[in-house]
Amino acid sequence: MFKLIRKTSANAKNDILSGLTVALALVPEAVAFAFVAGVDPLVGLYGAFMMGIITSIFGGRPGMISGATGAMAVVMVSLVKIGEDQGGHGLEYLLLTLLLVGIIQILAGVLKLGKFVRLLPHSVMMGFVNGLAIVIFLSQLGMFKTTDRDHYGQPKIVSVSKEKVYSINDDEVIDIASGQTLYSLFNNQLIDPNTTEAKYELKEDQVFSLKTKKVAYNIEDNRIYKIESAGISKSWLPTSQLLMMLLLVGLTMGIMIFLPKLTKKIPAALTAIIIVACITIFGGMDVSTVGSFIKEGGGAGLNGGLPTFHSETFTEIPLTFETFNTILPFALILAAIGLIESLMTLNLVDELTETRGNGNRECIAQGGANFINGLFGGMGGCAMIGQSIININSGGRGRLSGVVAAVTLLIFILFGAGVIEQVPIAALVGVMFMVVIGTFAWSSFRIISKIPRSDAFVLILVSSMTVFFDLAIAVICGVIVSALVFSWENAKRIRARKTTREDGTKVYEIWGPLFFGSVQAFNNKFTIAQDPVKIEVDFIESKVTDHSGIEAIKNLVDRYEKTGKSITLKHLSPQCVRLLTKTNPHLDEIIERDIDDPRYFVLAEQDETLLGEV
Repeated sequence: MFKLIRKTSANAKNDILSGLTVALALVPEAVAFAFVAGVDPLVGLYGAFMMGIITSIFGGRPGMISGATGAMAVVMVSLVKIGEDQGGHGLEYLLLTLLLVGIIQILAGVLKLGKFVRLLPHSVMMGFVNGLAIVIFLSQLGMFKTTDRDHYGQPKIVSVSKEKVYSINDDEVIDIASGQTLYSLFNNQLIDPNTTEAKYELKEDQVFSLKTKKVAYNIEDNRIYKIESAGISKSWLPTSQLLMMLLLVGLTMGIMIFLPKLTKKIPAALTAIIIVACITIFGGMDVSTVGSFIKEGGGAGLNGGLPTFHSETFTEIPLTFETFNTILPFALILAAIGLIESLMTLNLVDELTETRGNGNRECIAQGGANFINGLFGGMGGCAMIGQSIININSGGRGRLSGVVAAVTLLIFILFGAGVIEQVPIAALVGVMFMVVIGTFAWSSFRIISKIPRSDAFVLILVSSMTVFFDLAIAVICGVIVSALVFSWENAKRIRARKTTREDGTKVYEIWGPLFFGSVQAFNNKFTIAQDPVKIEVDFIESKVTDHSGIEAIKNLVDRYEKTGKSITLKHLSPQCVRLLTKTNPHLDEIIERDIDDPRYFVLAEQDETLLGEV
């Protein structure tokens, strides 16, 4: 999976060059995710800068790159829309939410919740990288499309009809709820009868506001509907442009594949971007560039100033309990997505570099970066697996690589807009395609038929859910399924060997773990009605691992004693004995403690550890 990654130690030259490469790749990513979230491109660029600089300096994983991400952007778009509906304050609602996201993530780090990423099964991790590789690949296909325009020359919005509000009858627009005539229809325009002023214009299946020049409603079969935006309409590039794009992408990938065979002193990705950019700029080729990409999405360009304190967050929206209730669900989801993606990317970078990062420190750094974004007008984010792999593949290992990437991005915004806007999108797409090749676990095709079916199912489940839903849902579902499978398999391992001594005592020797999943099978091993009056239950080969197991032992004793039979328990761990006798002192009389079997002391120490949290 990671054969493209070179195992090198950190050095300043590699870190600086890889940082420059990452900065170039960050620009279209940050801009694209800002469009997804519904905010200005500069908000995305500021977010990438602040996330990158703070996590690079204070984070728990040198060499990992953070910035604005698609996983968080798709959640932000609904939040921004709510804010826009509350007086046009979408950005302010987003920034206020980021403050809360930062606090939640910092608390996660302080409480040392980052260590739980170690519980992720390998099948979940493999599904995660496969799913993200597919997501990155699909996101790059959008670069091979051009934005459609409406008759006003603006990006064409795909609008989905929702609630029916008006009907058209004899050139009159009637409100369905009240039955009143609101407008008259003349020359495809809706005229206010009171002022004779045209308010709306009908074009194809959409109704445009003449004031804002934006889609206000859909019209179908003389019915007018409220709408919900489904994004910007795009179509594939014309054949000649598409072929040119593919050629430049192929050239970029070719340079990245073959240059390391000649020399490894310079990053292949940065070299490829520079060569392809020179070819398009000096060859006068009409291709999509970073500048045209920003302007097609509705942005004004890359040029901007330093991030400033966004005081409107605290003055333009009411800081009330109702506002808190609105943003809290979004904050929890964004914090969870950010931490899961960051910690899993940290694990991946650990594997690539054969070193170990600090998950709890990374949680605190991510939270601090999102909090600063909320104060200074960035869109926040988390670790970026694609950019992190670009950085590692280009030789970046230390904190300097992330700092250089973030500072270079800010320099682009302040001084280098004119140059960076000329970089062809094809070069950056080629770099991302190489990231896809390096990220995807190709070995999963080879091992899918050799690993347990449950692991294969989890791998496919996490990969597909990452693509169709989001990372947080995919990982949580993968962990739940893996945990259930583990519990089920262990539940089947409980065994009981039954023997009868010369004095008539029946002995049950229990084998396997006794926990919530195996309690029912444990109870089924005993034939209380048919058993003799003296029973001995030996736990020498069993581990009692949770409260359900303890309750099962107590209930077993009660059932035997109700039938007038005596029962003795042997080889229980000291911790298990304490918990049993604490709730029922009578059990102390039936637990045998004077045991000379050396195996008992080994297992008792293991059980002590397992039950330490019970």
